[in-house]
Amino acid sequence: MTFHKEGYTSMALCILVIFVLNALVHFYYPDAVTLKWIVYILSAFLFIVILQFFRSPKFAISQDEKTVLCPADGKVVVIEEVEEPEFFKDKRIQVSVFMSPVNVHVNRNPISGVVKYFKYHPGKYLVAWHPKSSTENERTTIAIENSAGIPVLFRQIAGAMARRIVWYVKQGDQVHQGDQFGFIKFGSRVDIFLPLGSKVTVGLGEKVKGGRTVLAELPVNNA
Repeated sequence: MTFHKEGYTSMALCILVIFVLNALVHFYYPDAVTLKWIVYILSAFLFIVILQFFRSPKFAISQDEKTVLCPADGKVVVIEEVEEPEFFKDKRIQVSVFMSPVNVHVNRNPISGVVKYFKYHPGKYLVAWHPKSSTENERTTIAIENSAGIPVLFRQIAGAMARRIVWYVKQGDQVHQGDQFGFIKFGSRVDIFLPLGSKVTVGLGEKVKGGRTVLAELPVNNA
């Protein structure tokens, strides 16, 4: 198992906190065996949580221009036709994936192509499943157009626990399906906006894997 570069500082701080806490307990309460074991258990739990959160598994990615890969691990919480007001300004199929704190939080490009639009929006930290989180929370908006001229838009949306969205792309970049485009720390959500006519291949409540689960098949013509 490998760990994401965004986690190095958090892991180092976790180790420092654990070291200081255990040193203080040993210094001030040298004979408190029960207290020491409670601190040991809490320290181990905290360290394991931090490690699993920043894990970054390696796996083979099957690229296919006709399909849209899931950009993140999590659970499908929305599948509906909506008006996308920021970039398309017309109707799209929205698929939303909620990422809990126990999921891998690496974000991956759903398709290959050119980044036609990018914008970072500072904002609130409503819970990720709140209806207004898509428009009021801290978020990024990214639109990629593939070689057939079909665009897919997606958003990283911070949740109540997340306080930092990281991205590695900018407008004009050529990107590849399944490659990392960003990371969101702690619980969060990713919204994907597909052309009308796309065939969604996942269901509500389904658990999905970033870079592995196929979310949809794109229409032959741009919608």
